[in-house]
Amino acid sequence: MMQKNNMPELSRAGLEWRKYAALFALGMLSACGGSQHADTPAQKWQNVDVRVETRPSPPQPGMNEFLVMVTGERGRPVYDLVVSLRTDDQDAWKQAIQDGQVGVYRRAAEVEPGSRSVLQVQIKRNGTESVLRFPLKLAP
Repeated sequence: MMQKNNMPELSRAGLEWRKYAALFALGMLSACGGSQHADTPAQKWQNVDVRVETRPSPPQPGMNEFLVMVTGERGRPVYDLVVSLRTDDQDAWKQAIQDGQVGVYRRAAEVEPGSRSVLQVQIKRNGTESVLRFPLKLAP
């Protein structure tokens, strides 16, 4: 009895799989590309680091999305906070939405030259609170 040689089919399937794996890897690399730095220097509060990134980066006049990233010991996410944002002393605080338990808090706020070019981040935890101020460098 003669055995059928499946090598051409297997090699075609292997090539298809490799092609899709390469496209997936390329897509992941491009998604991870771009600026990986915060828009302003990180600040300390209690024993945690607080960083701010904007979308778009650098921020432009008008509404911008802010991501407040909070990490603790060994870079672990801190997710037991209440984080609120505003860009002017006269504005009401608006609570940021926690993005899962990954230490990222999101909120949109208006940015303009002058008093609205400083992001104020209010952090509350276990009955204590503080306000950090992050100066924003607006896009030209």
